[in-house]
Amino acid sequence: MHLQCGYSDAVELDKKGGLKDGSWKAAQKMMGNPEKFLQDLKGFKSFIDDGKCGANNVEKARKIQISMGSDFTQEGMAKKSGAAAGLCVWIINIIMYYDVVVQVEPKRNALREATETLNAANTKLAEVKALVADLEANLAKLMKEFDKAMAEKNALMADAEKCQNKLDMAQRLVGALSANGVIWEQTVQNAGEELVIIPGDTLVACSFASYVGVFTRQYRETCVESFRKYLVQKGVPLGPKPDPLGVLSSDAEIAAWAGQGLPSDRVSCENGAILCNSQRWGLIIDPQLQGIVWIKNKESENGLQITRMGHAKMLNTFEVSIDQGKPVLIENMGESIEAVIMPVVSRNTIKRGNKRVFKLGDKEITLNNAFKLFMQTKLSNPHYPPEIQAECTIINFTVTQDGLEDQILFLVVKLERPDLARKKTELITQQNEFKVTLAQLEALLLEKLANAEGDILDDTELILSLEEAKKTADEVKEKQVIAQETELKINETSEFYRPSGARGALLFFMMMDLSKMHTFYKYSLDSFVVVVTRAVNSVTLRKPKEVPKEEPKEEVEDEKEGDEDADEDEEEEEAPAEEEEEEEEIIELTGKELKLRIDLLCNVITLFTWNYTRRGLLDADKLTVISMVSFKILVRAGKIGEDEQAILINAPPDPAPPPMPENAKSWLTETQWAQLKTLENMEAFKKGGQLTQNIEQDSLGWKRWYSEEKAENADLPRSSRDLSPFHRLFLLRVMRQDRIGAALTQFVIDNLGTEYTEQPPFDMTVAFEESSALSPFFFVLFPGVDPTPTIEALGRGLGITEANGRFVNISMGQGQEKVALNGLTKAAKEGGWIMLQNIHLMQDWLKELERALEVVEEFSHEDFRCFLSSEPPGALQGPLWDLIPEPILQRCIKVADEAPTDLKSNLRRAYSKFSQDNIEECTKPKEFKAMLFALCFFHSLMSGRIKFGAQGWTKKYPFNDGDLTICGAVLKNYLNAAEALGNDVPWPDIRYLFGEIMYGGHITDPWDRRVNNTYLAVLITPELLVGGNLAPGFKSPDSTKLEYAQYVKYIEERFPPEIPQMFGLHPNAEIGFLTNQGINIFRTISEISGGGGGGGGGDVNAAQPIITMYLQQLPNNLDMLDIRAKVKDEDVTPFIIVSFQEGDRENALLSQMRSSMLELELGISGALNVTENMELLATNLQANKVNPSWEGLACPSLKGLAAWFADILLRYEQINEWANAAKLLKSIWISGIFKPQSFLTSNMQVAARTNSLPLDYMTNRSRFYNIRDLAEVSGLPEVGVNVHGLFLEGAGWEDGKGDDEGYITESKMKDLHPAMPVCNIFAVHIDVMDWTAMYHCPVFITSLRRGPEKGTPDFAYLANMRMDPDDFEHRWTLAGAAMLFTDD
Repeated sequence: MHLQCGYSDAVELDKKGGLKDGSWKAAQKMMGNPEKFLQDLKGFKSFIDDGKCGANNVEKARKIQISMGSDFTQEGMAKKSGAAAGLCVWIINIIMYYDVVVQVEPKRNALREATETLNAANTKLAEVKALVADLEANLAKLMKEFDKAMAEKNALMADAEKCQNKLDMAQRLVGALSANGVIWEQTVQNAGEELVIIPGDTLVACSFASYVGVFTRQYRETCVESFRKYLVQKGVPLGPKPDPLGVLSSDAEIAAWAGQGLPSDRVSCENGAILCNSQRWGLIIDPQLQGIVWIKNKESENGLQITRMGHAKMLNTFEVSIDQGKPVLIENMGESIEAVIMPVVSRNTIKRGNKRVFKLGDKEITLNNAFKLFMQTKLSNPHYPPEIQAECTIINFTVTQDGLEDQILFLVVKLERPDLARKKTELITQQNEFKVTLAQLEALLLEKLANAEGDILDDTELILSLEEAKKTADEVKEKQVIAQETELKINETSEFYRPSGARGALLFFMMMDLSKMHTFYKYSLDSFVVVVTRAVNSVTLRKPKEVPKEEPKEEVEDEKEGDEDADEDEEEEEAPAEEEEEEEEIIELTGKELKLRIDLLCNVITLFTWNYTRRGLLDADKLTVISMVSFKILVRAGKIGEDEQAILINAPPDPAPPPMPENAKSWLTETQWAQLKTLENMEAFKKGGQLTQNIEQDSLGWKRWYSEEKAENADLPRSSRDLSPFHRLFLLRVMRQDRIGAALTQFVIDNLGTEYTEQPPFDMTVAFEESSALSPFFFVLFPGVDPTPTIEALGRGLGITEANGRFVNISMGQGQEKVALNGLTKAAKEGGWIMLQNIHLMQDWLKELERALEVVEEFSHEDFRCFLSSEPPGALQGPLWDLIPEPILQRCIKVADEAPTDLKSNLRRAYSKFSQDNIEECTKPKEFKAMLFALCFFHSLMSGRIKFGAQGWTKKYPFNDGDLTICGAVLKNYLNAAEALGNDVPWPDIRYLFGEIMYGGHITDPWDRRVNNTYLAVLITPELLVGGNLAPGFKSPDSTKLEYAQYVKYIEERFPPEIPQMFGLHPNAEIGFLTNQGINIFRTISEISGGGGGGGGGDVNAAQPIITMYLQQLPNNLDMLDIRAKVKDEDVTPFIIVSFQEGDRENALLSQMRSSMLELELGISGALNVTENMELLATNLQANKVNPSWEGLACPSLKGLAAWFADILLRYEQINEWANAAKLLKSIWISGIFKPQSFLTSNMQVAARTNSLPLDYMTNRSRFYNIRDLAEVSGLPEVGVNVHGLFLEGAGWEDGKGDDEGYITESKMKDLHPAMPVCNIFAVHIDVMDWTAMYHCPVFITSLRRGPEKGTPDFAYLANMRMDPDDFEHRWTLAGAAMLFTDD
């Protein structure tokens, strides 16, 4: 009803328009007309839509609805009345509809207003559009006209701008190219000129790359000059001075190589050019490892693979690298290549379709064109077979003296002036970068210009690039000029230090040459650099930096805090380092101070190098080496000439000397006279007149000087007193070779200092301080010397012993290989020491040791040390036999601590092997003490006698302390046994054991064995117990009064000065020893330095005059067919047969001499290629040496070529006379017989046939006449043969009176090889042979007394030599008395 208020007429309203009566009666009235009521209900929606329904009425209805709650629902009303339920639903929905209408109505109003507004706007818009359309039509017409005008204007402006841009671009292009324009113009001009000579220069460069890489700089220059002359001769156009390096490389490439670690000297740059341009794979000889460093840097970006020959994964490395195009480096090669990779080395590919493959084993690997192969060897002088040389380009990367000089100079400057060195390093790097940058920019310019298309002025990008390139190039050039000026100033200062660099290079190359002296003398550049660094630092002017003491840090529990503290500490440590660099101490010297400083550096580098080298030299070589050093330094300083040095070393005789005057024949030899004739051509010997003429005129004065004991210190005759000490050496070299050693020692002292000749005892502590974990020790083992106790003592002082496991001592032998390698690795990791003894016994294993030493370098602890020991090569192998691999020797600190050779030191050391306990263990102490002391003296004699050469021992025997101690034990046991049995001392048994078993076990030569047994027969006698003499001036002490300590004191206080007589030798033996020493010094220097580098030794042409002289004097061959035809068969005797055989041998020798010299002549003339044998012959002719091909066909001789050739002529005359006479001569020059043994055998044959005696029981007996002049020999002897030409060594000969035969006696001083009188040799039956008062005298061909194991044996026969009736044979046995066929 409330809802119907104002809508239905049937509802009464109050004043406010609300329901007036809401009773049921009023309701019935409202519903009185159902149809109308229904229509009202249906139309009520419109009533609401029109907004006529009052809000109050609706709210009242809503309240009623709410008040009734759940009853006012369809379900609630339906229970009471269905009609009421329908009204209930209508009321609910109407109220809901009303609420919706109330909310939507404002929006409708707004919509209506908006619609009206829109309609109004659309109407207005239509009007505006019509206006705009009219305006746009007019505007389009105007714009069309405007655009046409503007297009004409823009076209004109664009044309103007384009012209201006082209003009600007043209100017910019000209500016960009202006810098290179002149260069390119000159290049084009040069190219036009070079176009003519390109064929010849290219041919030289190709030949250079193909053939000369293996040679040194000198030979390379010689080869290039030979190429040039040949091409000029053939008419091939080429430049006046072809430069292969300029053809094969550019400055930019060389600069890039330098940046990669290649040394900048010319030879190294040539090596780089050859390696980069050769089609064959490169095999580099690189003992100093400079080449391999460059290759590793150069190819690192290309994925370089490194392997070794024989490595387990070598084939896998090759397979992957060939397929993927990676370079491969085979490092540390030997002298052979495994067959499996030879197809790769020889580039032997197989074509498969459009690909090429390598066959490796049973696999075929496709070749990637980017693949490269490099091979490297550390061997300084490898010998590769021809197939390897043909397939590879062998390149000699051995450091050159000029290159090393620059490196040492830089090292010294770096140590002396680190500021300059740092700046120079930066400048060199910068300069190299500049060169590379400029080359790249120039290449970029040319590339862009060549690839430009169309109008180049339209290519703005190109011109901008060219401008940028020019800008960069200008900046680089400006910096380059500044850098060059700075570098010039730095170089000017650095050049002051060049003498030290030159001295270092000279010393290193001298060390390199020592490998020609002994196989152990091999050194690396790295170790030498360490020596030089240590030398310079030893005299540094910088104050040592004080290291601040670090306070102990407090422990921090929190790990993070600890890490932060550590980081802060590191930062704090880095900061002072930077400050130190900034505040680096610069010590700049000038004037006299600088000169003195450089002299000091040269001296200290020399001394440190000598000490480093000397420690590993054999005692016999030390004087030779330091003499070489002195000569080289003086030659470099210009104080002596190379020609003078060559004459001093070789002492060549004059080819055609004048006859020697009679007054000089008694004390000079023909060879000495010829050598003196050569000396007088020197400027130094011309001042006092002709040398030989002075000797002839003042023969007595010169003979007096010649006879002086110490001729090097004696005054020379007046004509030569002004000679310098150096030129006095020439006279000693020729006339007194026994004083050369003393003179050279003084010469070294005068020029270098006493510290170079006086060597302190070996100090292991000092050597250890110079070592590092990367430098093993290499001990050379000598008899009686064991380095083990020295090493163990040093280790104990440092807390490294076998007990704590930090020291391992392994004696190498079978089965020790793995033990040694495992021990080496363990010691390297843990910082222990390992000693590998006798590694020379493990030849096959040494390569593994070499590799192991290289591997442990990478992780070795700083306390790690490795000690190696090895015996030197034996006499059979010779000193140059490669016993130990070169890389091992190069990296090692070598120690050759030989036992002393003087008697007193040897006796002291020998007696120290025993103690008082040994004496007390013997039950015959009196005999034991005396015999033990005599045994030690015997051991000293045996060890010391070797210094007298072949007159002492014919070879070096390894007598050692083991022999001595075992003999001491045997002596004690025999004496104890004799005491137990009540017997006397078994003297013969003891001598036999010592002489035949212990010491005799080492001896192979029968004459040496005789000396050994004679010593024992003289020393081990009962006279020991009664104070018998052990040696002149040295008695056996009273063994009843002295104990061990007193014997030691007796040695120190009572041992007399050593003289040769203590060995039983004559003082001449020492002269002979010293003479041989002097000869060997200069022979060794000549062999090492090739004649001293002056006149002679490398120039084959210089041998031509000598060849001409010898060919003119060489006689024609004997006509042996004619000679044999003259002799009837029945007249043939053994002597005639020997003469025929001698003639055949003489012809063979003459033919060989003639053919070889004629062949060399053809080589010199160019008709034949000069072979190695020709070069050797030319060298020997100039050095006055007998050529080996001649020596093998001639009699053994130690003479020089001139004297040897004179003997050849004398031998020819004798054989010619003997063979043509067909009978025995009245006296045979036995020294001139090729096979004297056959001649002596023929003597026995004749006697056996004449007397019908068995030949096997015949022997030769000698009888010496008192005849020295052959003219006094009347005719053939009654029996046997007469011979002459024998000499005596170790003794003299006293001629008999009348018919009495002479006898052996003491030598005259300085008469080393007195000539023997004519000797009658006749054969007798051995039963008739009488040795009463005779010395069993061996006869040797030469003074070397060689045995069969050394090639041609020197022993000829055993002669009986009469002694004085009161004489003893042992005297001459110990004196080494023997006859010789030739005088050296």
